[in-house]
Amino acid sequence: MKNNKKSFILLAVALVLILVGSLVASSFNSAGGDVDVSRIYFETERGELSGLLYKPDGADEEARPTLIATHGYLNSGEMQDAQVIEMAKRGYVVLALDQYDHGHSTNTQEKPIPFFSFWPQAIYDAVQYMYEQEYVLKDADGNGIIAVSGHSMGGFSTTHAVMLDEMDFQSSGVRKIHSSLTMGSDYQWVKALGYTDEQINDSYGPRPSGKIAGNYDEFFFNAEAAAAGKSVVKKDYVSTPEGLGFLGGLETANANEVYDVNGGMRVIYQPNETHPWNHFSQTSTAYAIDFYDMAFEEYGDVVTNGEDGQSWMWKEWFSFVALIGFFLLFIPVIRLLTQLPFFKWAVTDKANTLPAPQTSGEKLTGLVLLAVGILYPALFFAALYSGDESGMRLLRQISLITIALSAIILIAGFVKGAAKNVKLGAGLVLLVSIVQYFYLREQARFFETTEFFGAPTVNPIAYWAINVAIVTLLILIGYHFVSRQERGARLADYGFKAGIKTILAALASAVVAIVIGYGILYLVDAIWKVDFRLWTVAVKTFEDQHVWALFRYAPLFLIYYFIVGLSININTSSERFNGWKGYAVSIVHFIGGLLLYLAYHYGLLFATGTAGYPAESLSSIIVIGLVPMLTVAAIFNRYFYRRTGNVYVGTFLNTLLLTMITLANTALYTVF
Repeated sequence: MKNNKKSFILLAVALVLILVGSLVASSFNSAGGDVDVSRIYFETERGELSGLLYKPDGADEEARPTLIATHGYLNSGEMQDAQVIEMAKRGYVVLALDQYDHGHSTNTQEKPIPFFSFWPQAIYDAVQYMYEQEYVLKDADGNGIIAVSGHSMGGFSTTHAVMLDEMDFQSSGVRKIHSSLTMGSDYQWVKALGYTDEQINDSYGPRPSGKIAGNYDEFFFNAEAAAAGKSVVKKDYVSTPEGLGFLGGLETANANEVYDVNGGMRVIYQPNETHPWNHFSQTSTAYAIDFYDMAFEEYGDVVTNGEDGQSWMWKEWFSFVALIGFFLLFIPVIRLLTQLPFFKWAVTDKANTLPAPQTSGEKLTGLVLLAVGILYPALFFAALYSGDESGMRLLRQISLITIALSAIILIAGFVKGAAKNVKLGAGLVLLVSIVQYFYLREQARFFETTEFFGAPTVNPIAYWAINVAIVTLLILIGYHFVSRQERGARLADYGFKAGIKTILAALASAVVAIVIGYGILYLVDAIWKVDFRLWTVAVKTFEDQHVWALFRYAPLFLIYYFIVGLSININTSSERFNGWKGYAVSIVHFIGGLLLYLAYHYGLLFATGTAGYPAESLSSIIVIGLVPMLTVAAIFNRYFYRRTGNVYVGTFLNTLLLTMITLANTALYTVF
């Protein structure tokens, strides 16, 4: 009864955090109820686009200037919350758009080149839809009073939308796009469609146009660095030929200064920010507000100009409160579930607390193996995620050495009649090393985006995760047979207890808990149109295609969470790791190396102007997103191991929950 009381208290706390966080976040999202927020879907010739539509009170009676804002690669429309919320509360109609095959939007066309299937037409297709809506303002000549804006890939879509609109203007005499603001994008990928700088710059015509170009952007704003494949350096876009060309072909120009070009105002803002920081920046948001104030100055009678205050960050902070409540929810729900018939089989006898290493050799071995387990995921992240050839060659060489050494030990063990545990350990290491070598050789095959594995960034993450699991398994085998087994450790003491009823009950507990958690999310979305998030970490609703993708990707990540979970248990199984120390070691085991990676990479970027891994742009941003997710995984793994006596509940929960969170927040191709 005492345990139930604690569970119900935790459940109440989680629900209160979700309720209060969502309610207050919704209030800021809707400007205290003055803006109606709804999710819309509309058909296009390429598929179905979706987005959150923000309509201020009175828009149905009096049409308003309109903003269509969209996200970058792997994200969704909610990533534009800052400018969306700020402009909606100032009286603009705003559409936060999910691009094709992102968020709730789908592209049903064939995709011979997948990357060019979603962004080239996304914003302009949305412009066609919004232009026809009565609440969207047009001038006396039928020109649309619509601004388009996007971050990163959304910036490419924004620029191309302006170009398409200008082409249509040549025949129709009507410009549907009034102005454009891009952030975190230059002309690199638009030129890949076959355009020149001159064609792009001429397309802006008299439209007010701006760019937010972060000085520490990992991808863009330095064509020479990008061409050399080492783009993670400090930038000064306004001084580059492309930047000067955008500003009218000047010889010199200043950031944040407005220039008149072809009858339209143009400006480049340069905050000291990285690529993903644009999303979560009061500085960049202030630039956006200033730009729209300038672009829509003549419409001050229907929208508010000159208001500098920002409130979007409060929506983000209270969404974070709800996010904390969401993750906390799984602890009491599973605690209560595992007291019910059938579900209670998920709980086994608690693992024995093992004695701490006694000799200096045991302690040193444990520390070395722990250090390798922590550092390996970071040291070889670039190679495993990006396919760096030198790194992959080194990994294959290490794998061959491991195969040779374990084979020698195994043969010597049989010749000299070594103990059974020595021969078994060497044999297992040999077998796993052979698997690793062939897995390393097949990297290109596992990287390939297919109809079955249709998430282009999840594929390399899964490849990295399985490689980490293989190396972790090698370490676990060595540590167990060399040190822990002699001190009485059994696999059961690490949470590895093979019982079919236990496994099924653990899986059912995780599934039911996730259904409950997402059920609450869908209820919150239906009532308040907010999700649970902070910056790039988001738990959001999903579509049918994400569920089918979950079934395909979950087995891959199950390998990672199961083996790494066992490894953490073996490293925290002694008395000295009881309490908070066990959680600290678990978290360090999952993310310690990745934190060092980020500190080295970005520390050098900010200190010297060149990142620690200047060729790693997307992969470094992926690491930023992995850190909070793997922190949650570490806590769940440790807690449910201590609670249930086995590794299964934590493994299934981490696999299903975190894989779905990942898939719902990234690109997912459904048709090829």
